[in-house]
Amino acid sequence: MPRKAVTLHRLREMHASGEKIAMLTAYDASFARLADAAGVDCLLVGDSVGMVVQGQSSTVPVTLAQMVYHTECVARGNKTAWIVGDLPFGSFHQSTAQAVASATALMQAGAHMVKLEGGGWTTEIVRALVERGIPVCAHLGLTPQSVHALGGYRIQGKTDAQADTLKRDAQALADAGASLLVLELVPAPLADALTELLPIPTIGIGASVNCGGQVLVLHDMLGVTRGKLPRFVRNFMIDAGDVSQAITNFVDAVKKRQFPIPGEHTY
Repeated sequence: MPRKAVTLHRLREMHASGEKIAMLTAYDASFARLADAAGVDCLLVGDSVGMVVQGQSSTVPVTLAQMVYHTECVARGNKTAWIVGDLPFGSFHQSTAQAVASATALMQAGAHMVKLEGGGWTTEIVRALVERGIPVCAHLGLTPQSVHALGGYRIQGKTDAQADTLKRDAQALADAGASLLVLELVPAPLADALTELLPIPTIGIGASVNCGGQVLVLHDMLGVTRGKLPRFVRNFMIDAGDVSQAITNFVDAVKKRQFPIPGEHTY
C-alpha cells in the first residue's frame, strides 16, 4: 500500500505512541525520491549542504537563496515525507520581520516546516512564526552556525550550568510553539532528561537512543564525507547493496532502536 503523506499530526501521533521518527538530510530531487521511497519520515533540507555539497568549511556561508533552491529540488522529488527547511545563518538574526520573510520563502519553495538554531533570543521568533502558521523545528546543543563562537564542534551541556541553560531554552522553545527539537552533540543523560521533560519529540544526532527520533546527514551515513566520520555516525552503506537499501537500513535501525548504539554513537 502506498504510504500516506507524513503530516505534523502524524508526527505527533508517532510521538504519542512511541514510534521513532527517522529524519535524513536531502538536497536534491533524486535523493529525496530515494529517501521518501525508503520510508524516511522527515527530509531535512539542511544548511549542511554548504559542507557536504559546496565544500565549505562550515555552514555559515550558505545563503537563503541557496536554501530556497535546494528546498524546491527536494520538494519536486518527494511525495510523502515531511520536509523541513533550514533557516541559514543571517536569515533570521536581524528581526522578527526578517525571520518571517525568510521562513515564508522556504515554505513557498516547498518546506512544510522551518528549522532554526539556538535558544534564548530565538524564542520570540519561534512564537511569531507559529502564530503565522509556520511550523518550527528548534535546534539546541551544538549549533553549527555558531561554531566560531563555540570554539569548534564540541559536545554541549557537559557542565551543570550548561545543562540547566539547555533545559530552560528547550522548555521555552516548546512553550513558544516549536513542534520538534533537534539535539546535537548532547550527553545522553541530558538528552534523556530533555526527552522526558518536553511535550514535543526530540530528534537526536549524537545524543541518545531514547530521543523521539534520529537524524543524520545523508552523505555521512553513506560514507561520502571528507575526513574521519564523526563518532555519532554509522556508515549504512556497509552491508548494503545500494543507496536505497542503505537508507532502508537506517530507517529500520531507528525504528527498532538499534541506532544509535549507546556508548558507541553517543556521549
